[in-house]
Amino acid sequence: MQIESIEIKNYRLFRHTVVEGLPRMTVVVGANGSGKSTLFDVFTFLKESLAQNVASSVAHRGGFRELVSRGQAGPIEIIVRFRESGGRLATYRLAVAEDKGRPVVHREILKFRRGQHGQPWHFVDFSRGRGNAITNEAVYGQAGVKAERKEHMLDDPSVLAIKGLGQFKEFRVVAEFRGLIENWHILDFHISDAKPSAEAGYAEHLSTRGDNVAQVAQYLYQNHRERFDRVLQVMSERVPGVNSIEAKPTEDGRLVLRFQDGSFKDPFIARYVSDGTIKLFAYLILLYDPKPHPLLAVEEPENQLYPELLAELVEEFRDYAQRGGQVFVSTHSPDFLNGAKLDEIYWLVKERGFATVRRASDSELLKDLRAEGDLPGALWKQGLFDGVGL
Repeated sequence: MQIESIEIKNYRLFRHTVVEGLPRMTVVVGANGSGKSTLFDVFTFLKESLAQNVASSVAHRGGFRELVSRGQAGPIEIIVRFRESGGRLATYRLAVAEDKGRPVVHREILKFRRGQHGQPWHFVDFSRGRGNAITNEAVYGQAGVKAERKEHMLDDPSVLAIKGLGQFKEFRVVAEFRGLIENWHILDFHISDAKPSAEAGYAEHLSTRGDNVAQVAQYLYQNHRERFDRVLQVMSERVPGVNSIEAKPTEDGRLVLRFQDGSFKDPFIARYVSDGTIKLFAYLILLYDPKPHPLLAVEEPENQLYPELLAELVEEFRDYAQRGGQVFVSTHSPDFLNGAKLDEIYWLVKERGFATVRRASDSELLKDLRAEGDLPGALWKQGLFDGVGL
């Protein structure tokens, strides 16, 4: 799946914003308070709404009146247009409104377009717990075949239809889309969680908080040794002295990360290693994952990292995206931005209290300066990204 555009209406700073032409990797910049975190929260909102319901997701954000854009009554609307695995253009639309003080699904549509000119089929079309879904999806795309639909009613008008219907085999398309959102990975990395020892166990993917980095390192070492060795090689190239890393089991059944520095006889356990070393190791464990998440969102990866490491980190994010995981990264770092391409860079500007989005590759000035050899981070630092400041 590749998201091609995101349209947001009445969601906090985004009264009505469309982000179009999204590449495999998107780098978002903007001044403090311009909406970067809010943009990333849209992904979290969708994932949380699927895992639970829209009522709990709205409540987690302070209630409907806190979430809806200032001066607006709603509904809150998120529209995601994407290419699914078969290359078809699909659109998912979710509108959330308030009914007697409780957030409900005002409208939910999942539709696919048949070819370049065909009318889209609405695989899901629901409002406030009632709607219909396609029952003959196996013949989707065949010439002259009309969609057959069946009415359904959900127990709770705040539950997403793709959650309820996606549990059943006859709704394969819905189940596939539900699975994609469930596997979105919005990283909320905390050094304090990654440093302590952890319960021994099995983990294939780094958690959103990074608290299972030792288990994932052990999994890679045992099951994908070539990727673990590559992580170790990169660590040794970028962190002076590090020549081995292991996830060591303790007598009480826990795992600790041990970093061996060639200058010392005994290894250091993770709690005594610098924050930057732990964070770089966790990012590499994430980015060398043999099965990329369909979507990875990371805010300000430059924190705790030495600036000279950022250009190579950008390449690793890009490689992750090219292997199948679409990437969204926000940054305040000119050094990180220097590694990005103009068509990967979007910036947020606050106008009249609301956020708008601009694309660097749409600016003739930026394209001309980049062609002359100026780096994007330097251009941003000089204030040539209109409305953006450090």
